[in-house]
Amino acid sequence: MSLLKSGDQIVAEDLEYIRNSLADLTDTFSGKRILLVGGAGFLGYYLTLSLLSFNDAYKNKEPLELILTDNFSRGVPEWLTKLEGRPGLTVIEHDIRNPLPKEVSAVDYIIHAATIASPVYYRKHPIETMDANVNGLRNILDFCLALKTEGNPVSGVLFFSTSEIYGDPLPEYIPTPETYPGRVSCTGPRACYDESKRYGETLCVNFARQHDLPIRIARPFNNYGPGLKITDKRVLPDFARDVFAGSDIVMLSDGSPSRTFCYISDAIIGYFKILLKGRNGEAYNIGMSSPEITILQLAEKVVEASQSLFGYQGKIVLKKSDDKDYLVDNPNRRCPDISKAQSELDYDPRVSVDEGIIRALSWYHDNREAQEG
Repeated sequence: MSLLKSGDQIVAEDLEYIRNSLADLTDTFSGKRILLVGGAGFLGYYLTLSLLSFNDAYKNKEPLELILTDNFSRGVPEWLTKLEGRPGLTVIEHDIRNPLPKEVSAVDYIIHAATIASPVYYRKHPIETMDANVNGLRNILDFCLALKTEGNPVSGVLFFSTSEIYGDPLPEYIPTPETYPGRVSCTGPRACYDESKRYGETLCVNFARQHDLPIRIARPFNNYGPGLKITDKRVLPDFARDVFAGSDIVMLSDGSPSRTFCYISDAIIGYFKILLKGRNGEAYNIGMSSPEITILQLAEKVVEASQSLFGYQGKIVLKKSDDKDYLVDNPNRRCPDISKAQSELDYDPRVSVDEGIIRALSWYHDNREAQEG
């Protein structure tokens, strides 16, 4: 029996898994207004679909209202165009580097997912990346403070930080706990992203402490799956592009750096749990604690899955990048200690990397053209 499923089926199954895993929490959003900043990106895809699916599942309850903003710097994604007119969804074109528009008034929850997260793209746009992570965040925090002063305090704010704030951890700090202070270059080619996220966390912690605002921080570890553009220049989309082009998988390194990979549905469950259950001013690692595999091993898994799904006949080819900064400050290992999220949030990621790769490749199979650009 073929393992290949349609992209729509993959997403529908993932949304059901997310709803079931959050069954005791989703009613919290009933009747609430949620602001999702940067909602047209990878994480925004499943955050948006999940929130709208909560509305579909509500029985005799007031629906939530989702306000999605984005500057659409890479265009309006097809999935968002298809949601046009969907009850409960308002889409506003806005660059978070500027103060929030007047159309955005009192809200109950805010999710700040506006950033450039792909190393290739944030190295091309370093100042824009820093502005979104720092000035954009400050606009959100000032907005929250103003709402509190007016007597309309928010119930929760979620800031998406990154596992890159840890830099290249020393071996004794693998798996890496939230208490690890980081080993990061402040001037290297990745510093625009790493350091602005670190400063963003500092902003969050101090606004939470000084103004008693309900701000929580997520540190994602290598999320992947449906919604991540095949042109994103991160490792799995790059491999998928090679597969669907019928060419060999080209690796621009020796493949020795190692990572753990967290499928998008497990990650989204963790993010909602941080928003609704996390402690104010606290950061939580969200990812898989095992298996930690090399990039070469990931490529081998993609080849194996693609052979089963599509009859792929390519092989893995190792090359050297023409970009001299391609691997500068690239962490040798990245593996989270997720015990804090497990104990405090009941976080329990379950989708194996082998299953996740099959699901991601199946989705890319149906969504290649929609994800170009």
